[in-house]
Amino acid sequence: MTPPRVKLLAITLRERSTRMRMPFRFGVTTATHGRHAIAAIRLRLEGGQEGVGYAAEALGAKWFDKNLDLTDQQNHHQLRKSLELAASAYMDAPAMPAFDLFAEHYDAHVRVCAELALNPLIANYGLALLDRAVIDAVCRILGLSFYTAIRTNIAGIRPHAIAPELDGFDIDGFLEKLSPARSIDARHTIGLLDPITRADQAADARIGDGLPETLEEVLAAYGNRYFKLKVSGEQNADIDRLEKIAAVLDRLADPYFVTLDGNEQYDSAEEFAAFLEEAVHRPALSRLFSSTLYIEQPIRRSAALSRPVHSLTRFAPLIIDESDGEISSFPRARALGYGGVSSKNCKGFYKSILNAARCARWNGESNGRYFLSAEDLTTEPGISVQQDLALVNLLGLTHVERNAHHFIDGFGGRPEAEARAFLAAHPDLYRDDDGRARLRIEGGKLGIASLGCPGFGSAVEPDLSATEPMPKAEWLVEA
Repeated sequence: MTPPRVKLLAITLRERSTRMRMPFRFGVTTATHGRHAIAAIRLRLEGGQEGVGYAAEALGAKWFDKNLDLTDQQNHHQLRKSLELAASAYMDAPAMPAFDLFAEHYDAHVRVCAELALNPLIANYGLALLDRAVIDAVCRILGLSFYTAIRTNIAGIRPHAIAPELDGFDIDGFLEKLSPARSIDARHTIGLLDPITRADQAADARIGDGLPETLEEVLAAYGNRYFKLKVSGEQNADIDRLEKIAAVLDRLADPYFVTLDGNEQYDSAEEFAAFLEEAVHRPALSRLFSSTLYIEQPIRRSAALSRPVHSLTRFAPLIIDESDGEISSFPRARALGYGGVSSKNCKGFYKSILNAARCARWNGESNGRYFLSAEDLTTEPGISVQQDLALVNLLGLTHVERNAHHFIDGFGGRPEAEARAFLAAHPDLYRDDDGRARLRIEGGKLGIASLGCPGFGSAVEPDLSATEPMPKAEWLVEA
């Protein structure tokens, strides 16, 4: 099918607040609450059909920009400004295929953001949210699932100057061969404050809401077999905590798998290697390290792509995450010894698809060592988690970091009618738990067959009645 040209008619940006049931520490921050952005886009196809599409994403503080001198509110304004800039550019654009809307604006958007001291990860955020809403609208208008739309390349994805490594690559053939599954393993993230056993909790620290609180309880409730372990950069404390985690995971009779997240806590490969050298020789960590699939972003983004990391690959393959700021980041990381890159919808679903295509080309030319991983612990139930699951599922990833269900109870106080609508439309992904709609994880897996519905992974339109207009971005640093 010829990719239809799209013309944006209106963009509406909304927000809502989220309160977490327990604190989560990652990297340089501990989160107890948050904000969520929702984009609604009305567009017209060249044939005259009109429709609305949606996307939702956390307004994350201290991940896109980890500068501790900035407040969470200032971090939120950075992301809002990226959205404002992207929305203005997209609204002014003439009709064009959905992928061209992204690709033709990418360089200019990153450049304008840089002039305002907004880094590439922040720049990605604005485009990413709007691109998802655009393809959602196209899918809803044409009655196509996201899977069908991408496999038949309704978006018009093609070799483009933003990804010169794909010149001459058969994009259509690559997309056509993608095959989504009906379920995916949920990889449970164990944060730096998360209790491992009941002994780790003070008596007055129990929440007592019926949901699991400790790692032991997570295993009993959900049956996870994939885990993501955060480290803090404090060698002795990290090794001690990993041994406590291993003591619980090693009770599992079946194989388990872990990924290690360095969260930019190290200044160099040598510093991180010293930690690993000490840790891997601990008898209590033998099974854990033999079960490690890869290591995620141990080196600070300011240095991660400046020096080779080949010496670390003797422990496990390395991926970039925070260093994946630009479209060109993965090829640069590959040259330094990194084998993979994270897929996150907040960085853009087109970026994930282009990186998957790069892996396919590179693996066809080498020994097959390049890969994508599925990372994102902030995807809340509804549009956000479903669009991310649909993307990584289409790309053939078999496990995905999922954690919002552990820190937010169900739909987190959103309108009951919205929660019930998602439960009814996607009963494989959600369950009715004593009258509350909550994510369904059974045997460590998420059922996702229902995501193959018209739209980008969701048969339900979000209820915007409990949201508020996104405020105008107030914080800027003039470069």
